[in-house]
Amino acid sequence: MSNDLNWVPATTLDDLWEGDFVDVEIEGEVVIILHREGGELRAFQGMCPHQEILLADGDIDFEAGTITCSAHEWQFDMDCGKGINPSGCRLFQYEVKLEGENVLVGVPTDGRLRRLRHESEDA
Repeated sequence: MSNDLNWVPATTLDDLWEGDFVDVEIEGEVVIILHREGGELRAFQGMCPHQEILLADGDIDFEAGTITCSAHEWQFDMDCGKGINPSGCRLFQYEVKLEGENVLVGVPTDGRLRRLRHESEDA
């Protein structure tokens, strides 16, 4: 899968300490990058799939492992991007890797939509 990715420098570990997050724009999309306690990095679409509100303006709770949108309190699992409330949605997850102190985000080159929208369960 990694061979279909364009690795884009997003930030550095100097700017993204453990237990913190940043949001950056990569190839026209907002991406939120989380640095979990213990060193794991996760990157997701930075806009809520409900009404495209910036997730960085919401509640990023590292203890609970959740990302909560400030607008309507949609909540996502920060390990995998799966919707917790409501459960029928998810965040697009980017691959992340380190090169020295540089954090790189893998942007798909296959034309896949990188900003998922919520779809009702009856659709």
